[in-house]
Amino acid sequence: MLAEQDWSEDAVLGGRLRLRQFKRGHRFGHDSILLAAACPGQAGERAADLGAGVGAAGLALAARVGGIYVTLVEIDTRLAALAATNAQLNGLSERVRIANINLLAPAAVLAATGLRAGSLARVLMNPPFNDPKRLKASPDPARRLAHAAPFGTLAAWVEAAARLLRASGTLTLMWRASGLEEVLRSLGPPFGGVMVLPIHPRPGKAAVRLLIRATKGSRAPLSLLPGFFLNDDKGGASAEAEWALREGAALPLAEI
Repeated sequence: MLAEQDWSEDAVLGGRLRLRQFKRGHRFGHDSILLAAACPGQAGERAADLGAGVGAAGLALAARVGGIYVTLVEIDTRLAALAATNAQLNGLSERVRIANINLLAPAAVLAATGLRAGSLARVLMNPPFNDPKRLKASPDPARRLAHAAPFGTLAAWVEAAARLLRASGTLTLMWRASGLEEVLRSLGPPFGGVMVLPIHPRPGKAAVRLLIRATKGSRAPLSLLPGFFLNDDKGGASAEAEWALREGAALPLAEI
């Protein structure tokens, strides 16, 4: 049983979604909400949020797309428990379930939780993208697990997503802007139709994140979309950021 002083309850999407998270360690931010806003979805489809943490991205997707079924895949037992609480807190338990499992587990282990090969229409994920050999990792175990992973982690997560997705299913992911080459190399076959949306802190500043959507089995060429700005040139939140982060609007990547 978690003591109330261990967690906070925070509102996102203009208060339409309430999420509990630990006060210490990794805490979700706007990356998770933007990831959900970039993921396509339709009623009746099945999706999975890999490395879901407390479920911010997957629950935001379920809140935006009525009738979609989402599995929150999380290896950390304490985070998975909070994710289950968050699903219940927001009245989404009938469409959102939790798989407290390593997403890189053997296929048979994943299938036992309902995550069978080729069973999903959508996968979204925000893998840890800091290389501990290049950047000093956090001393906090939970924060370190969420933020830092050795080279090759992305390729392993992409491979797991490819196994779970059906033909023409989509993978949506968030990555650091400096790692575009690694993303494109990791997506390689079996993914194509790659769409890249650069995320900039404000006009005139280089992108800091990339939102990427790729389609399993597609042969469509790479597409680079106009940049998304978190803030305007005066330092306030941009209109497009307000629309996505507070109003729950979908980003262009979510268009089917």
